[in-house]
Amino acid sequence: MNAPTDFAALKTRQQTAWASGDYAVIGTTLQIVGEQLAEACDLRFGEAVLDVAAGNGNATLAAARRGCNVTSTDYVASLLERGSDRARAEGLNVVFQAADAEALPFKDASFDVVLSTFGVMFAPDQAKAASEMARVVRPGGRIGMANWTPGSLVGQMFKILGRHLPPPPGVQSPSLWGTEAYLRTLFGPQAKIDVTPRMFNFRYRSAAHFIDVFRTWYGPVHKAFAALPPEKAAVLELELTQLLEGLNKGGSASLLVPSEYLEIVVTLGKL
Repeated sequence: MNAPTDFAALKTRQQTAWASGDYAVIGTTLQIVGEQLAEACDLRFGEAVLDVAAGNGNATLAAARRGCNVTSTDYVASLLERGSDRARAEGLNVVFQAADAEALPFKDASFDVVLSTFGVMFAPDQAKAASEMARVVRPGGRIGMANWTPGSLVGQMFKILGRHLPPPPGVQSPSLWGTEAYLRTLFGPQAKIDVTPRMFNFRYRSAAHFIDVFRTWYGPVHKAFAALPPEKAAVLELELTQLLEGLNKGGSASLLVPSEYLEIVVTLGKL
């Protein structure tokens, strides 16, 4: 019989990985996703909004720009500092607080809306993270998420990383959060789940430029390259190059890779 998955140890390693680069370098390019999600959730002025695994604050800023009272959380403090800098630059009043998506330090039904863009999907204990999001939303409130699908560029990139550095037994793929069927298992039959497939376009000079940026700043890719010996790192680079060039819609002089994600609005219970 397999030993139970040590989520605490996994989370520590994961936290170290995300802190090892600077996600904000990539995160700022994804701002449009937060804006679209804010509209999909129909945010109202004055609503209490929680951004879970907020990164550098794309959904945070989108909600604050719409007059919401926003609390922005992540378990990587340096990312919250980047979000705070952005909010201050725009004169937005946001509360930033370090918090674990699997143990949110808030009372039941504290928020009108909970948001997460490409964040909560990476929580190791997926069921616990989903239950925590549901717990802190008031009856009739909304949970809004943007999650990469298994077939997206990011989903395929993580499959490649997993072949080179297999995850511990019992750990489920983050990309499951990008499938409607799995979302229904997480939130239960009582949840109203609206799903809209969308595309985000990654724009870089070339495959080599993309890999250089992600290898330097995107924690999981940064740690993967650092953990591999040179000959295996070269194979990883080749496989990522082949993936990117195979998906490129930008022609020979540029890299433009569409990456599918699901825009999700979950409504739990009624007022």
